[in-house]
Amino acid sequence: MNTINTSKQPIALLLTSLWLLLVVVQPVWARQYTGHEFHDNRLTLQTDDGIILLSFLNEASLEVVFERPGLTPAPSYSIAHRGNPPGIKLKDRPTQLRFSSGALTAEIQKSPLQIRYYQGDRLLLSEADGFFQNPEARGIRFQLKPGEKLLGGGERSLAMDRRGYRLPLYNAPHGEYTTHSEQMNYSLPAVLSSSKYLLLFDNPARGWMDLGKTVADILSFEAVGGRLAYLVVTGDSYPEIIGNYVDVTGRQPMPSRWSLGYIASRFGYHSEQEARDTIAKFAEENFPVDAIIFDLYWFGKDIKGHMGNLEWDRDAFPEPEKMMADFAAEGVNTILITEPFILTGSKKWDEAVASKALATDDEGKPFSFPEFYFGETGIVDVFDEKARQWFWSIYNGLMQQGVAGWWCDLAEPEMHPAGAMHVAGSADEVHNAYGHEWARMLYENQVADFPDKRPFILIRSGFAGSQRYGIFPWTGDVKRAWGGLKPQVAQTLQMGLMGLAYTHSDLGGFAGDRLDTDLYIRWLQYGVFQPIYRPHGIEPIAPEPVFHEDRVKEILRPWIELRYRLMPYNYTLAHINSTTGMPLMRPLFFSDENNVALMDDARTYFWGDAFLVSPITDPAVGQVRLDLPDGAWFDFWNDQRYEGGRQHTLDMDLEHIPVLVRAGAFIPMVDQVRNAASYSSRQLTLHYYHDGSVAEASGQMYEDDGETFQAFEQGKYERLGFSASNSKSGLRIQLLRTVGEAGYTGMPESRRMKLVIHNADAPAALMLGDQTVTLTQEPGEPEQATTAVYSPETRQLTLVFDWDHRPLALSIR
Repeated sequence: MNTINTSKQPIALLLTSLWLLLVVVQPVWARQYTGHEFHDNRLTLQTDDGIILLSFLNEASLEVVFERPGLTPAPSYSIAHRGNPPGIKLKDRPTQLRFSSGALTAEIQKSPLQIRYYQGDRLLLSEADGFFQNPEARGIRFQLKPGEKLLGGGERSLAMDRRGYRLPLYNAPHGEYTTHSEQMNYSLPAVLSSSKYLLLFDNPARGWMDLGKTVADILSFEAVGGRLAYLVVTGDSYPEIIGNYVDVTGRQPMPSRWSLGYIASRFGYHSEQEARDTIAKFAEENFPVDAIIFDLYWFGKDIKGHMGNLEWDRDAFPEPEKMMADFAAEGVNTILITEPFILTGSKKWDEAVASKALATDDEGKPFSFPEFYFGETGIVDVFDEKARQWFWSIYNGLMQQGVAGWWCDLAEPEMHPAGAMHVAGSADEVHNAYGHEWARMLYENQVADFPDKRPFILIRSGFAGSQRYGIFPWTGDVKRAWGGLKPQVAQTLQMGLMGLAYTHSDLGGFAGDRLDTDLYIRWLQYGVFQPIYRPHGIEPIAPEPVFHEDRVKEILRPWIELRYRLMPYNYTLAHINSTTGMPLMRPLFFSDENNVALMDDARTYFWGDAFLVSPITDPAVGQVRLDLPDGAWFDFWNDQRYEGGRQHTLDMDLEHIPVLVRAGAFIPMVDQVRNAASYSSRQLTLHYYHDGSVAEASGQMYEDDGETFQAFEQGKYERLGFSASNSKSGLRIQLLRTVGEAGYTGMPESRRMKLVIHNADAPAALMLGDQTVTLTQEPGEPEQATTAVYSPETRQLTLVFDWDHRPLALSIR
């Protein structure tokens, strides 16, 4: 039995309160302006205790750095691009300076020194008492407005609005979490405000973010060490703010097409034969699959004692090279788990020590710690170039064997004792940048050594800006429970707002030995409309649907097939993200930015521009009430029309969740394929959701070969453009193709098109280009036939025709 000495509790609470008062509440002295310099669009403020550097990184993003004697300068891990926007101006007035790009203005009060930020005449944000440093912490404080909502902070199982919380800034796992967790694998020292600014405290050290918890109108960031710097970003809309932010911190590279398909994963496949049998089972059950992930059994037969071997266990996997080649021939990619821990008893310990690849103690000797769950271990110093090259040499060898992607596990790091020293600082000073630097090491070396392959990096921890290294974060070891499913939408939305658009969950839940079939179905249904489709969990429950009962397979097979049929649409979302930062999953408040209450909604979201999705996260749900955004909406399953701007009740069964399509949406789809290797858009189905309320509409589809690194930047792509105009004379739909400078291997010379117009009236006349099209009873199958069929029951007009990619117009009267 545990006992508690309650007599000591008041003392502990008092000490905690005093610490909070010291760090959060106690104001610093009134810092005074003593002078300034303005050079190369950079403003340097001299004060009585240091200097403050202000630099515009683009016209809507401003970096602010505080330097003082005794404060060692530290690098920024988050900033990828330092632009030099034109038109930066400084106005010097007796009591203030105004430093402005036009889009963003810093107003600096000279005495006492205080900085306020404006977009035009609108106050965005103001410092409370500026930068501070004391023996316990260093940081920055800002003033909050009444009613201001704060999103951000990274992965937390909390409501969307995080105001009122004091949250740790320390990446740490929370196993079997459900509906409440204030500390998880991926913390971010950043917020997005309802006042339309994004604020990043650019420091990866252990710390806290206090969002009006200790003092209701004060936002503070605190850290035990590291740099004193922050970034203010604004824009005219939330997507524009995100775009300005990723312009500075880096955009997510375009993923391989296969990474958007089904990824088979479990903890774990114990042998080569088990893996082969699993992939064969997918084929036998007619389920598509694009990749298989090997958890830690690939390098050892037991959970403990083998981490750091980083080579195949040839007893369990006698021919891994042949196995991976056979998988690749079937279009299945191999992904391996790795960890940054090298056990002292592993095959690589002596080599790691000799290569000086490990973090050290304060005497420069390899730092090891026996309390690690998997065995006594050291940790790779991913901040050290020597260590990175040693670590990469192992990855390089495995990629030459046939590995296509990487799972970087325990990247918080899961255990990171304060006594461990890295070349960049102590464990506590660099902790939250560890996963970031690990991903950078993998990404940059793979791009250099395997330039034709797009990196695949599955990782659960990182820092601001890690998206530029092509990472796919997941939301940790969630419990197999309805409470585990409930927070997943909010977590992915929150991360997407900070540029991390591929955040996703272990579909079906990770931890727990009780199978709830309905929960499993609902989770995998939701997964079709999340960025990465990867069921994963511990044994004995199978994460793969192919091992479940027939009823489950029959329900889920069409859903997973839908994921593949939507590949052109989803791949286009990935392209849009890689060029603008726009997340694939988008919050409801994007539809009405003046309705601040929508920022609290994490039950319903947009999948791209076309879809509205509302996952079912409770058992035995027969009806769902939805508050639809303005405009007309159509039920994806039956084409029923709903008027937006009001609440509707939809009947539900276990086979469906609410999925609606926006009027005016174009959705490109393909026929079912086994995996991305057999993907082709030569036969393309284009759905258009027509409505009389939509006068003009447009859409696009991006295509490349699905694998070439930076295909878009090299001009190796094509883009299909779709537009619709509706008037009294009828509906006109236009198709247009543009091709990059180089095109790409396998690019279709022409396409067999099936255009499906939903909610259509019976046409009086049809013109395709200069050709009159007559209605027939059945769609044409001959290659050269142009046919049109109208169904009064479904109110769908279907046209089948060949398109040679010259501009083409369809007129419906």
